[in-house]
Amino acid sequence: MSKRIDLGNKLKEILGSSNVYFQPPDNLKMVYPCIRYRLEGGNTEYADNIPYRFSRQYELVFICKDPDSDVIDKIAMLPGCRFDRPYTADNLNHYIYHIYY
Repeated sequence: MSKRIDLGNKLKEILGSSNVYFQPPDNLKMVYPCIRYRLEGGNTEYADNIPYRFSRQYELVFICKDPDSDVIDKIAMLPGCRFDRPYTADNLNHYIYHIYY
């Protein structure tokens, strides 16, 4: 199983549903609450100028109506995860995270 699919499964477990979308197309109608995630970049670690480890960085967006959802903290507690910022759009709360996985 790829690490991306493994991350998606962990996110489904945290959310308690299968409303987890990887790079969804614009015409997809998402069901809320949900987590949308995309590949954002990566980090290569070197030893003697030779790459020995690469970690992909993903941007996660948790979207929900409840501003006090416990999922907000559960995502933030994932190893390598950093909470970036919240915002509200279309009466939905969006919580942005970055995770190396």
